[in-house]
Amino acid sequence: MGEGQGFQLGTVGALGLSVISSVSIVICNKALISTLGFTFATTLTSWHLLVTFCSLHVALWMKFFEHKPFDSRAVMGFGILNGISIGLLNLCLGFNSVGFYQMTKLAIIPCTVLLETLFFSKQFSKKVRFSLAVLLLGVGIATVTDLQLNLLGSVLSLLAIITTCVAQIMTNTIQKKFKVSSTQLLYQSCPYQALILFIVGPFLDALLTNQNVFSFKYTPQVLVFIVLSCLISVSVNFSTFLVIGKTSPVTYQVLGHLKTCLVLAFGYVLLHDPFSWRNILGILIAVVGMGLYSYFCTRDTQPKPTETTQNNESENDPLINVESGVNVSNEVSPQKPPAWNSDKDLHA
Repeated sequence: MGEGQGFQLGTVGALGLSVISSVSIVICNKALISTLGFTFATTLTSWHLLVTFCSLHVALWMKFFEHKPFDSRAVMGFGILNGISIGLLNLCLGFNSVGFYQMTKLAIIPCTVLLETLFFSKQFSKKVRFSLAVLLLGVGIATVTDLQLNLLGSVLSLLAIITTCVAQIMTNTIQKKFKVSSTQLLYQSCPYQALILFIVGPFLDALLTNQNVFSFKYTPQVLVFIVLSCLISVSVNFSTFLVIGKTSPVTYQVLGHLKTCLVLAFGYVLLHDPFSWRNILGILIAVVGMGLYSYFCTRDTQPKPTETTQNNESENDPLINVESGVNVSNEVSPQKPPAWNSDKDLHA
């Protein structure tokens, strides 16, 4: 198997793992919050990160991956920023209507595109931008209902969008800059994320729910679902870093909207949630947008015919190889363009 094909399979596997684990944890948390009344989302997230760190520590002890320390200030800043973005998203949901919260999530993609264009000089082709617009339109039709604006909620939404975009861009940038894997980055940043959410979580949850997480009645059923949610979160957190590292923040957000559509569909089929033709139409439009995005990104990463011809000629001509300093005896497997590879949202 060539290196390019292996990378492509790894990317598809990461995308699949992210979808399955995220949909599973949403269904689990929905039962925990809606059915069992455990509404302490921020505190639950801190437990997720703590369990993730402990699981990775065991994996490190069993030598499943290698610990690779790097810039401690970058790790600390990244971990704290991630924790803040999670807290702000929860506050955004608490101080806004559900429709405005969905609009906040939709705004993350264009904001990420803008930041990567301005600060990283990435160029997104017109067709890629068009596919993203179709996707956002579909998700908006399917999920956005009421739009109730208020000053505090709007400020929290703006801060949540900015911190989330920057944190996801940093996830991709740090892995490439310091040449660390998603597992190594997650292992080193998890304690900072867990600590900040563990400290502020009970206060945020009390503010949003008027309940105390420590005085909640923990029945055996509640404990079972909390443990299940924490175990699934290990896969969710790992796959998040893996997907952003292998693709890009924009592709991860596209994948996130796919999860939203799947959650809506599963909620209708399994939990008999209310569903309308507007939801169906929105999901169909969103799926078309995702398909176009995948197709255009894949096509944009394919090498041009002239480049392929030149590469073949240089490989077949020993004189060119010698002049270029290339060892003729080394076999070079042709690279195949990975699907959904993100650096490669770019290039018109």
